[in-house]
Amino acid sequence: QLQLVESGGGLVQPGGSLRLSCAASGFNLDAYNMGWFHQAPGKEREGVSCINRNGGFRNYGNSVRGRFTISRDNAKNTVYLQMNNLKAEDTGVYYCASSDRPTFTCSQEKHNYGTWGQGTQVTVSS
Repeated sequence: QLQLVESGGGLVQPGGSLRLSCAASGFNLDAYNMGWFHQAPGKEREGVSCINRNGGFRNYGNSVRGRFTISRDNAKNTVYLQMNNLKAEDTGVYYCASSDRPTFTCSQEKHNYGTWGQGTQVTVSS
């Protein structure tokens, strides 16, 4: 069974940091491009960042570029999202997802992703 499990969310003050992890089971992550998505309360799920199979291509949304860093460790079958200088608008549920599109670049469009985790809650508040 293909499964992605996110962890690392929590409550943090503005300006703080969190590191999210996404662990895969039932398949090898190195065959997939991976993405992180954010769903703020009452809003649609949106792409935050993505990384291709070998980590050679990464992309970020405008709102997080320079603050968030995506990385992956295929030996550990895990993808990470380091989030620094967090803001109140970063609050929401963060999901990781895998895409089997055979492309060097990765996509931040959710319709390109087939397997999703259950999400982890991030709350940025003082």
